[in-house]
Amino acid sequence: MPTTVHEFAWPDRVVVGTIGVPGQRTFYLQVRTGKQIVSIAMEKQQSAQLAEKIDEILDQLITLDGNPFSVPASTPIELVDNDQLEPVEEQFRTGVMSLGWDPTTAQIVIEAYPIADLETEDEVFPEDDDVDASEVLRVRMPVGTARAFAKRTREIVGAGRPICVICGQPIDADGHTCAIPEV
Repeated sequence: MPTTVHEFAWPDRVVVGTIGVPGQRTFYLQVRTGKQIVSIAMEKQQSAQLAEKIDEILDQLITLDGNPFSVPASTPIELVDNDQLEPVEEQFRTGVMSLGWDPTTAQIVIEAYPIADLETEDEVFPEDDDVDASEVLRVRMPVGTARAFAKRTREIVGAGRPICVICGQPIDADGHTCAIPEV
């Protein structure tokens, strides 16, 4: 069966956002070019790891002699995107993701595969480059956009429920009862 590839080479917008209230949020990676929009569901941990790994790649590129790719050390203010998600029509739920760097275009490359197509569902970033899936989302984004994407994603992930200072568990909106940890 041929693979359906949702490819975005220079997207107008690429963000992680959520739908729902803290504790019951669904995370989405949403990409748009013109009128083409693709939204894929992700786990909170996948979103956090994606932001972390993007920043790691960008930080490594900065250390190259002369920073030949003009990688910004922080988010360019003109690329900050704090808008809500556009209407979401979920394409698939993400299983495995891969992350790479294309030096020919100076872009971060994200590939995401549906969870049902893969046997290694526990692995967010596979070592094996040969993933066979019926569908894939491939996003290429320039370094400034990637830096802004990572910053926004960290903020979205961190905007969840507050953590109880006593037990370390999330506090729900309807209250919290914690067991005081034994000393």
